[in-house]
Amino acid sequence: MSFMKGDLLTKTRRLVKGLAKAEPLWLKAMEQAPPATFPRAEGKIKPISLPEDVYIRKFYKKHPDSKYQDPIKISGFDPPAARIFGLRVLDLKEQGVSEEEAIAVADMEYMAEEKQRKAAYRRLKQIAKLQGKKPPPNPYPEAIKEIEAEQKKYIRDRFHNPEILEIVKKMKEENAARMQDQTRGFGGW
Repeated sequence: MSFMKGDLLTKTRRLVKGLAKAEPLWLKAMEQAPPATFPRAEGKIKPISLPEDVYIRKFYKKHPDSKYQDPIKISGFDPPAARIFGLRVLDLKEQGVSEEEAIAVADMEYMAEEKQRKAAYRRLKQIAKLQGKKPPPNPYPEAIKEIEAEQKKYIRDRFHNPEILEIVKKMKEENAARMQDQTRGFGGW
């Protein structure tokens, strides 16, 4: 049916009319209340761009590591650092500052914020060390380390879960049996 044009209703009508298919029970009900048709975009869909996107690209060119350190969290309320940078540049430009100066000021603010975050975590580790406790986890972890922390449980499970070890053992036995069958096939000339 993929070679025919039209929606499900049109295709089914053609097949029934051409006696290629028996009339399904749902066809009359669907003809009386056809499904909604959505308008299609004409031509190419235009990409959505925001005014700060230009400055976000400049931010990522200057700070490429930020893509991995400051991930975009879909469910989070805090915008990523690049978006804050872009919005800050636009805000400064509205106040009458030139573009180069606005970028420089926003960049200095970003760098100062990064230094403050690192200094705060360093201080947390020092306090924990003085108290003789284990250092707390980094409140500002990198995206890669967050993902690794989430996957650590599954990786450990792969090597220690008896059910998974049993499956691996069966797979090894099947592979060994298959290899023996293949060697017997070659030796039978």
